[in-house]
Amino acid sequence: MRIGILDQMPQPKGWTAEETATGALEMARHAENMGYGSYWFAEHHATRGMVSSSPEIMMAAAAARTESIKVGSGGILLPQYSAYKVAAQISQLESLYPGRIEAGVGRSTGGGEFVRKRLADFKHNQMGDYPEKLEALTGYLNKEGQVRAAPRTEGKPELYALGLGENSAEMAASLGIGYVFGHFIKPDRGEASFETYRRNFKPGLLASPKAKACVFVVCGEDDEHAEHLSASQHIWLLNVEKGLDSQVPDVKTAQKRMASLNEKEKESVGKNRKRMIIGGPEKVKRELDHFSEIYQCEDWLLLTNLYDWEEKRKSFERVSELYL
Repeated sequence: MRIGILDQMPQPKGWTAEETATGALEMARHAENMGYGSYWFAEHHATRGMVSSSPEIMMAAAAARTESIKVGSGGILLPQYSAYKVAAQISQLESLYPGRIEAGVGRSTGGGEFVRKRLADFKHNQMGDYPEKLEALTGYLNKEGQVRAAPRTEGKPELYALGLGENSAEMAASLGIGYVFGHFIKPDRGEASFETYRRNFKPGLLASPKAKACVFVVCGEDDEHAEHLSASQHIWLLNVEKGLDSQVPDVKTAQKRMASLNEKEKESVGKNRKRMIIGGPEKVKRELDHFSEIYQCEDWLLLTNLYDWEEKRKSFERVSELYL
């Protein structure tokens, strides 16, 4: 099993953006020492509490502070940008940190139409152009491509398409690039997505299929401890879905809020649990192994959005002791 981390850089209540960014880089250093294979950064905009808006910059900063762990993006919002510029940024990173770049791109607006317009400099909506942009990006990174983005590195960065279903999986497969399935968003589409990706894969930038899955994980000392810690993540996610304050509340505040949920909110929290693995080491391993077998996927990215930085580090450490 290969394990990595996807950091959305959620901002704990009371922390500054600067403290959150510093904490993420420190976590990347600890992840490398624990044996994690990669550390990815998300791209989010127009939020009060998710600090990672420029994953390429965070990748460079994390790579500079570590020795061998791969750094990645999960993912760059390709429809809003020039595919050539994105390829140039990825190639530049590859030139600085050869063999350590895992570039994930996705189709999201990054925060609704208000944000999309400003990211795209008020150009027309290019969300429907994503397949063409992904194909162009793949070509710009290909040594045999007619037009290749500079710098023209000796090695090739790994390119992944992020997705939630069969369409994105088939797209990645047809281009011969990697695929990342967001179990933490749409857990019911994973099995079909991976099967579609493997069945339709054609060699391209990659000679053979390479897939990852992302899932929320809280690994406590035992199941009870994990449930205690996860209250912060539950309330944070509930607030994000409502478009409210997306800063991570402390456990005491979150537990108080959990005790006063209305029926609709309880239903939302129940549904969200399907996107998560919460438990002590034994339960986490059992469930992660279960999904690995169903998906036939041995490469995972973990999201752990807790209030307490040290508890977050310990959660990652417990998982590393299971697999690494």
